Amino acid sequence: MDSPDKLRVQFSRPGAVLVQLLRGDIGALLGLVAVAAFFMVADRVWGEGYFTTVRNLRVVLTQTSIVAVAALGMTLIIISGGIDLSAGTAMTLSATVMAFSLKNDYPIVLVVIATLGTGCVSGLLNGLLISSLRIVPFIVTLGTMTIFLGVGKIVSGESTIFPPRDRIPEWLMNLCSTRPPDLILGGFPNIPAGVWIALFLAAIVSGLLCYSVFGRHVFALGSNESTARLCGVNIPRTKLAVYTLAGFFFGVAAMYHFATLKIANPVEGLGLELKFIAAVVIGGGSLNGGRGSVLGTLAGAAIMGVITSGCDQLEVPNPYQDIIIGVIIIAAVALDQVRQSRSA
Repeated sequence: MDSPDKLRVQFSRPGAVLVQLLRGDIGALLGLVAVAAFFMVADRVWGEGYFTTVRNLRVVLTQTSIVAVAALGMTLIIISGGIDLSAGTAMTLSATVMAFSLKNDYPIVLVVIATLGTGCVSGLLNGLLISSLRIVPFIVTLGTMTIFLGVGKIVSGESTIFPPRDRIPEWLMNLCSTRPPDLILGGFPNIPAGVWIALFLAAIVSGLLCYSVFGRHVFALGSNESTARLCGVNIPRTKLAVYTLAGFFFGVAAMYHFATLKIANPVEGLGLELKFIAAVVIGGGSLNGGRGSVLGTLAGAAIMGVITSGCDQLEVPNPYQDIIIGVIIIAAVALDQVRQSRSA
Protein backbone atom coordinates (compact mmCIF):
# COMPACT_ATOMS: atom_id res chain seq x y z
CA MET A 1 0.00 0.00 0.00
CA ASP A 2 1.28 3.49 -0.87
CA SER A 3 2.32 5.75 1.98
CA PRO A 4 0.38 8.98 2.69
CA ASP A 5 3.34 11.07 1.52
CA LYS A 6 3.52 9.17 -1.76
CA LEU A 7 -0.21 9.54 -2.27
CA ARG A 8 0.02 13.28 -1.66
CA VAL A 9 2.75 13.52 -4.31
CA GLN A 10 0.64 11.52 -6.78
CA PHE A 11 -2.46 13.66 -6.31
CA SER A 12 -0.46 16.88 -6.51
CA ARG A 13 0.31 16.20 -10.15
CA PRO A 14 -2.01 17.81 -12.71
CA GLY A 15 -4.75 15.44 -13.72
CA ALA A 16 -3.67 12.70 -11.30
CA VAL A 17 -7.01 12.66 -9.52
CA LEU A 18 -8.86 12.23 -12.83
CA VAL A 19 -6.54 9.39 -13.84
CA GLN A 20 -7.18 7.64 -10.51
CA LEU A 21 -10.94 8.00 -10.93
CA LEU A 22 -10.86 6.70 -14.48
CA ARG A 23 -8.62 3.71 -13.77
CA GLY A 24 -9.90 0.31 -14.81
CA ASP A 25 -13.01 -0.94 -13.08
CA ILE A 26 -13.77 2.38 -11.35
CA GLY A 27 -13.92 4.14 -14.70
CA ALA A 28 -16.12 1.38 -16.13
CA LEU A 29 -18.54 1.61 -13.21
CA LEU A 30 -18.72 5.40 -13.53
CA GLY A 31 -19.28 4.98 -17.26
CA LEU A 32 -22.09 2.48 -16.63
CA VAL A 33 -23.83 4.89 -14.26
CA ALA A 34 -23.44 7.76 -16.74
CA VAL A 35 -24.74 5.73 -19.71
CA ALA A 36 -27.71 4.41 -17.73
CA ALA A 37 -28.57 7.91 -16.45
CA PHE A 38 -28.39 9.33 -19.97
CA PHE A 39 -30.79 6.77 -21.41
CA MET A 40 -33.15 7.10 -18.45
CA VAL A 41 -33.50 10.81 -19.16
CA ALA A 42 -33.55 10.39 -22.95
CA ASP A 43 -36.24 7.71 -22.75
CA ARG A 44 -38.40 9.94 -20.58
CA VAL A 45 -38.04 12.84 -23.02
CA TRP A 46 -38.11 11.11 -26.42
CA GLY A 47 -39.18 7.54 -25.69
CA GLU A 48 -42.12 5.84 -24.03
CA GLY A 49 -40.62 5.29 -20.58
CA TYR A 50 -40.00 1.57 -21.11
CA PHE A 51 -36.26 1.76 -20.33
CA THR A 52 -36.79 1.99 -16.55
CA THR A 53 -39.33 -0.84 -16.28
CA VAL A 54 -38.62 -4.11 -14.45
CA ARG A 55 -39.27 -5.97 -17.67
CA ASN A 56 -36.48 -4.12 -19.47
CA LEU A 57 -34.15 -4.61 -16.49
CA ARG A 58 -34.65 -8.37 -16.80
CA VAL A 59 -33.95 -8.28 -20.53
CA VAL A 60 -30.77 -6.18 -20.13
CA LEU A 61 -29.42 -8.39 -17.33
CA THR A 62 -30.08 -11.54 -19.34
CA GLN A 63 -28.44 -10.23 -22.50
CA THR A 64 -25.50 -8.93 -20.46
CA SER A 65 -24.99 -12.27 -18.70
CA ILE A 66 -24.52 -14.10 -22.02
CA VAL A 67 -21.66 -11.77 -23.02
CA ALA A 68 -20.30 -11.57 -19.47
CA VAL A 69 -19.82 -15.32 -19.04
CA ALA A 70 -17.73 -15.59 -22.21
CA ALA A 71 -15.95 -12.35 -21.33
CA LEU A 72 -14.78 -13.91 -18.04
CA GLY A 73 -12.71 -16.33 -20.09
CA MET A 74 -11.49 -13.51 -22.31
CA THR A 75 -10.49 -11.56 -19.19
CA LEU A 76 -8.08 -14.32 -18.18
CA ILE A 77 -6.62 -14.41 -21.68
CA ILE A 78 -6.16 -10.66 -22.03
CA ILE A 79 -4.65 -10.26 -18.55
CA SER A 80 -2.13 -12.96 -19.49
CA GLY A 81 -1.13 -10.91 -22.53
CA GLY A 82 -2.99 -13.01 -25.10
CA ILE A 83 -6.03 -12.68 -27.33
CA ASP A 84 -8.56 -15.17 -28.68
CA LEU A 85 -10.22 -14.50 -32.01
CA SER A 86 -11.71 -18.00 -32.03
CA ALA A 87 -13.91 -17.42 -28.96
CA GLY A 88 -17.07 -16.80 -30.98
CA THR A 89 -16.81 -19.89 -33.17
CA ALA A 90 -15.63 -22.01 -30.21
CA MET A 91 -18.78 -20.97 -28.36
CA THR A 92 -21.13 -21.75 -31.23
CA LEU A 93 -19.29 -25.02 -31.94
CA SER A 94 -20.05 -25.99 -28.32
CA ALA A 95 -23.67 -24.88 -28.79
CA THR A 96 -23.86 -26.94 -31.97
CA VAL A 97 -22.60 -29.99 -30.09
CA MET A 98 -25.29 -29.38 -27.46
CA ALA A 99 -28.04 -29.09 -30.07
CA PHE A 100 -26.78 -32.20 -31.90
CA SER A 101 -26.69 -34.19 -28.66
CA LEU A 102 -30.18 -33.09 -27.65
CA LYS A 103 -31.57 -33.86 -31.10
CA ASN A 104 -30.17 -37.39 -30.84
CA ASP A 105 -31.68 -37.78 -27.37
CA TYR A 106 -28.43 -38.24 -25.44
CA PRO A 107 -28.67 -38.24 -21.63
CA ILE A 108 -28.62 -34.66 -20.34
CA VAL A 109 -25.53 -35.28 -18.20
CA LEU A 110 -23.66 -36.41 -21.30
CA VAL A 111 -24.99 -33.38 -23.20
CA VAL A 112 -23.61 -30.96 -20.62
CA ILE A 113 -20.26 -32.77 -20.43
CA ALA A 114 -19.96 -32.76 -24.24
CA THR A 115 -20.78 -29.05 -24.41
CA LEU A 116 -18.35 -27.95 -21.72
CA GLY A 117 -15.76 -30.46 -22.94
CA THR A 118 -15.91 -29.03 -26.45
CA GLY A 119 -15.17 -25.57 -25.06
CA CYS A 120 -12.29 -26.86 -22.93
CA VAL A 121 -10.76 -28.84 -25.84
CA SER A 122 -11.00 -25.75 -28.06
CA GLY A 123 -9.15 -23.70 -25.46
CA LEU A 124 -6.63 -26.48 -24.86
CA LEU A 125 -5.86 -26.62 -28.58
CA ASN A 126 -5.24 -22.88 -28.65
CA GLY A 127 -2.99 -23.10 -25.60
CA LEU A 128 -0.99 -26.00 -27.04
CA LEU A 129 -0.43 -24.26 -30.37
CA ILE A 130 0.52 -20.95 -28.77
CA SER A 131 2.91 -22.42 -26.18
CA SER A 132 4.52 -25.09 -28.37
CA LEU A 133 4.80 -23.27 -31.70
CA ARG A 134 5.53 -19.90 -30.05
CA ILE A 135 3.35 -18.11 -32.57
CA VAL A 136 1.55 -14.98 -31.44
CA PRO A 137 -2.00 -15.71 -30.18
CA PHE A 138 -3.53 -13.39 -32.78
CA ILE A 139 -2.35 -15.61 -35.65
CA VAL A 140 -3.05 -18.94 -33.92
CA THR A 141 -6.60 -18.05 -32.90
CA LEU A 142 -7.27 -16.51 -36.31
CA GLY A 143 -6.55 -19.95 -37.74
CA THR A 144 -8.48 -21.92 -35.13
CA MET A 145 -11.44 -19.57 -35.61
CA THR A 146 -12.00 -21.03 -39.07
CA ILE A 147 -11.11 -24.54 -37.87
CA PHE A 148 -13.83 -24.43 -35.23
CA LEU A 149 -16.23 -22.99 -37.78
CA GLY A 150 -15.48 -25.85 -40.18
CA VAL A 151 -15.87 -28.50 -37.48
CA GLY A 152 -19.17 -26.92 -36.45
CA LYS A 153 -20.41 -27.10 -40.04
CA ILE A 154 -19.51 -30.79 -40.19
CA VAL A 155 -21.38 -31.50 -36.94
CA SER A 156 -24.44 -29.53 -38.06
CA GLY A 157 -24.41 -30.82 -41.65
CA GLU A 158 -23.98 -27.20 -42.81
CA SER A 159 -27.43 -26.27 -41.57
CA THR A 160 -29.21 -25.11 -38.44
CA ILE A 161 -30.00 -27.80 -35.85
CA PHE A 162 -33.51 -27.72 -34.39
CA PRO A 163 -33.78 -30.08 -31.40
CA PRO A 164 -37.35 -31.08 -30.49
CA ARG A 165 -38.66 -28.91 -27.65
CA ASP A 166 -39.63 -31.94 -25.58
CA ARG A 167 -35.98 -33.02 -25.47
CA ILE A 168 -34.78 -29.72 -23.99
CA PRO A 169 -34.86 -29.91 -20.17
CA GLU A 170 -36.91 -27.34 -18.30
CA TRP A 171 -33.92 -25.85 -16.48
CA LEU A 172 -32.19 -25.16 -19.82
CA MET A 173 -35.37 -23.66 -21.28
CA ASN A 174 -35.56 -21.25 -18.34
CA LEU A 175 -31.84 -20.48 -18.03
CA CYS A 176 -32.16 -17.17 -19.88
CA SER A 177 -35.93 -16.84 -19.92
CA THR A 178 -37.55 -13.42 -19.49
CA ARG A 179 -41.11 -14.71 -19.59
CA PRO A 180 -43.63 -13.30 -17.07
CA PRO A 181 -44.02 -12.72 -14.22
CA ASP A 182 -41.67 -9.76 -13.92
CA LEU A 183 -42.06 -9.64 -10.13
CA ILE A 184 -41.94 -12.46 -7.58
CA LEU A 185 -42.01 -12.83 -3.79
CA GLY A 186 -44.13 -9.77 -3.29
CA GLY A 187 -42.24 -7.31 -5.47
CA PHE A 188 -38.71 -8.54 -6.22
CA PRO A 189 -37.56 -8.61 -9.87
CA ASN A 190 -37.75 -12.10 -11.37
CA ILE A 191 -34.11 -12.41 -12.37
CA PRO A 192 -33.34 -15.48 -14.55
CA ALA A 193 -31.12 -18.21 -13.13
CA GLY A 194 -28.50 -17.50 -15.79
CA VAL A 195 -27.80 -14.07 -14.29
CA TRP A 196 -27.19 -15.52 -10.82
CA ILE A 197 -24.95 -18.25 -12.25
CA ALA A 198 -22.95 -15.61 -14.15
CA LEU A 199 -22.43 -13.63 -10.93
CA PHE A 200 -21.38 -16.81 -9.11
CA LEU A 201 -18.84 -17.64 -11.81
CA ALA A 202 -17.60 -14.05 -11.74
CA ALA A 203 -16.99 -14.30 -8.00
CA ILE A 204 -14.98 -17.50 -8.51
CA VAL A 205 -12.81 -15.96 -11.24
CA SER A 206 -12.29 -12.82 -9.16
CA GLY A 207 -11.15 -14.90 -6.19
CA LEU A 208 -8.91 -16.96 -8.45
CA LEU A 209 -7.20 -13.86 -9.83
CA CYS A 210 -6.88 -12.03 -6.52
CA TYR A 211 -6.07 -14.75 -4.01
CA SER A 212 -4.40 -17.66 -5.79
CA VAL A 213 -0.88 -18.38 -6.99
CA PHE A 214 -2.33 -19.05 -10.42
CA GLY A 215 -3.82 -15.54 -10.48
CA ARG A 216 -0.46 -13.98 -9.63
CA HIS A 217 1.15 -16.01 -12.40
CA VAL A 218 -1.46 -14.82 -14.91
CA PHE A 219 -0.80 -11.16 -14.07
CA ALA A 220 2.97 -11.73 -14.10
CA LEU A 221 2.77 -13.44 -17.49
CA GLY A 222 0.84 -10.53 -18.97
CA SER A 223 3.04 -7.86 -17.41
CA ASN A 224 6.37 -9.26 -18.62
CA GLU A 225 6.76 -12.82 -19.86
CA SER A 226 10.56 -12.81 -19.64
CA THR A 227 10.55 -11.58 -16.05
CA ALA A 228 7.85 -14.08 -15.13
CA ARG A 229 9.99 -16.91 -16.53
CA LEU A 230 12.99 -15.74 -14.50
CA CYS A 231 10.77 -15.67 -11.38
CA GLY A 232 9.98 -19.34 -11.83
CA VAL A 233 6.60 -19.16 -13.57
CA ASN A 234 6.02 -22.14 -15.83
CA ILE A 235 5.01 -20.20 -18.95
CA PRO A 236 3.71 -23.07 -21.16
CA ARG A 237 1.70 -24.62 -18.33
CA THR A 238 0.19 -21.27 -17.36
CA LYS A 239 -0.83 -20.53 -20.94
CA LEU A 240 -2.39 -23.98 -21.26
CA ALA A 241 -4.34 -23.43 -18.05
CA VAL A 242 -5.49 -19.95 -19.09
CA TYR A 243 -6.78 -20.95 -22.53
CA THR A 244 -8.35 -24.20 -21.30
CA LEU A 245 -10.14 -22.41 -18.46
CA ALA A 246 -11.26 -19.73 -20.91
CA GLY A 247 -12.59 -22.48 -23.15
CA PHE A 248 -14.66 -23.76 -20.23
CA PHE A 249 -16.33 -20.36 -19.96
CA PHE A 250 -16.96 -20.32 -23.70
CA GLY A 251 -18.66 -23.69 -23.22
CA VAL A 252 -20.85 -22.27 -20.44
CA ALA A 253 -21.67 -19.30 -22.68
CA ALA A 254 -22.69 -21.82 -25.36
CA MET A 255 -25.34 -23.16 -23.00
CA TYR A 256 -26.62 -19.60 -22.54
CA HIS A 257 -26.56 -19.06 -26.30
CA PHE A 258 -28.54 -22.22 -26.97
CA ALA A 259 -30.96 -21.53 -24.09
CA THR A 260 -31.77 -18.18 -25.70
CA LEU A 261 -32.31 -19.39 -29.27
CA LYS A 262 -33.27 -23.08 -28.73
CA ILE A 263 -31.41 -23.77 -32.00
CA ALA A 264 -27.75 -23.80 -33.05
CA ASN A 265 -25.80 -22.80 -36.13
CA PRO A 266 -21.96 -22.52 -36.05
CA VAL A 267 -21.98 -19.56 -38.46
CA GLU A 268 -23.60 -17.37 -35.79
CA GLY A 269 -20.32 -17.28 -33.86
CA LEU A 270 -18.50 -15.11 -36.38
CA GLY A 271 -17.93 -11.68 -34.86
CA LEU A 272 -19.11 -12.57 -31.34
CA GLU A 273 -15.50 -12.62 -30.11
CA LEU A 274 -15.40 -8.86 -30.68
CA LYS A 275 -18.15 -8.39 -28.08
CA PHE A 276 -16.22 -10.47 -25.55
CA ILE A 277 -13.02 -8.52 -26.17
CA ALA A 278 -14.93 -5.23 -26.06
CA ALA A 279 -16.40 -6.05 -22.64
CA VAL A 280 -12.90 -6.58 -21.23
CA VAL A 281 -11.40 -3.49 -22.88
CA ILE A 282 -14.28 -1.20 -21.93
CA GLY A 283 -13.96 -2.57 -18.40
CA GLY A 284 -10.36 -1.39 -18.14
CA GLY A 285 -8.47 -4.45 -19.38
CA SER A 286 -5.27 -3.71 -21.27
CA LEU A 287 -4.62 -5.34 -24.63
CA ASN A 288 -0.95 -5.14 -23.69
CA GLY A 289 -1.59 -7.58 -20.85
CA GLY A 290 -1.09 -7.42 -17.11
CA ARG A 291 -4.21 -5.41 -16.34
CA GLY A 292 -7.90 -6.24 -16.02
CA SER A 293 -10.56 -7.13 -13.48
CA VAL A 294 -13.74 -9.17 -13.26
CA LEU A 295 -15.71 -6.20 -11.94
CA GLY A 296 -14.56 -4.09 -14.86
CA THR A 297 -15.49 -6.81 -17.35
CA LEU A 298 -19.00 -7.10 -15.88
CA ALA A 299 -19.37 -3.33 -16.07
CA GLY A 300 -18.12 -3.33 -19.67
CA ALA A 301 -20.62 -5.99 -20.68
CA ALA A 302 -23.39 -4.09 -18.88
CA ILE A 303 -22.47 -0.85 -20.68
CA MET A 304 -22.93 -2.55 -24.05
CA GLY A 305 -26.21 -4.07 -22.89
CA VAL A 306 -27.54 -0.72 -21.65
CA ILE A 307 -26.50 1.02 -24.87
CA THR A 308 -28.25 -1.62 -26.98
CA SER A 309 -31.42 -1.44 -24.89
CA GLY A 310 -31.43 2.38 -24.72
CA CYS A 311 -30.92 2.74 -28.45
CA ASP A 312 -33.72 0.26 -29.10
CA GLN A 313 -36.10 2.31 -26.94
CA LEU A 314 -35.14 5.46 -28.84
CA GLU A 315 -35.41 3.59 -32.17
CA VAL A 316 -31.79 4.26 -33.05
CA PRO A 317 -30.84 2.07 -36.06
CA ASN A 318 -28.52 -0.86 -35.33
CA PRO A 319 -25.62 0.49 -37.45
CA TYR A 320 -25.45 3.58 -35.22
CA GLN A 321 -25.38 1.36 -32.13
CA ASP A 322 -22.31 -0.38 -33.56
CA ILE A 323 -20.68 3.00 -34.21
CA ILE A 324 -21.33 4.14 -30.62
CA ILE A 325 -19.83 0.98 -29.13
CA GLY A 326 -16.87 1.25 -31.50
CA VAL A 327 -16.18 4.81 -30.36
CA ILE A 328 -16.34 3.70 -26.72
CA ILE A 329 -13.83 0.90 -27.41
CA ILE A 330 -11.39 3.34 -29.02
CA ALA A 331 -11.82 5.74 -26.10
CA ALA A 332 -11.17 2.91 -23.62
CA VAL A 333 -7.97 1.86 -25.41
CA ALA A 334 -6.82 5.49 -25.61
CA LEU A 335 -7.46 5.88 -21.87
CA ASP A 336 -5.41 2.74 -21.23
CA GLN A 337 -2.52 4.27 -23.15
CA VAL A 338 -2.78 7.39 -20.98
CA ARG A 339 -2.72 5.27 -17.83
CA GLN A 340 0.36 3.42 -19.03
CA SER A 341 2.20 6.62 -19.92
CA ARG A 342 1.33 8.06 -16.50
CA SER A 343 2.63 4.98 -14.70
CA ALA A 344 5.78 4.75 -16.80
